[in-house]
Amino acid sequence: MEGRNGQLSLHHHGRHRLSDRKLAALTAVHNIDIRCADGTMAAERFFGRAHPALVERLVLRVPLPTRPRRRRTRPTKPAYLTPVAA
Repeated sequence: MEGRNGQLSLHHHGRHRLSDRKLAALTAVHNIDIRCADGTMAAERFFGRAHPALVERLVLRVPLPTRPRRRRTRPTKPAYLTPVAA
């Protein structure tokens, strides 16, 4: 895979098409989270300043999902055919 275009072509191939919203999200992740060989991010080089880590920003902004409800236990079914001793 060769860089961003190779990554996007794999996404397009696997999912047939990417929506504009999904493409914008992938671009944001690419620009903010992926680091170059010198340790800087693309957004950091573009804006000229360091940005906070992406995961920590998401943890602060996105609410955690609620706990799933517990499943009820099903009552045992009575055996309609009982084995008879011969």
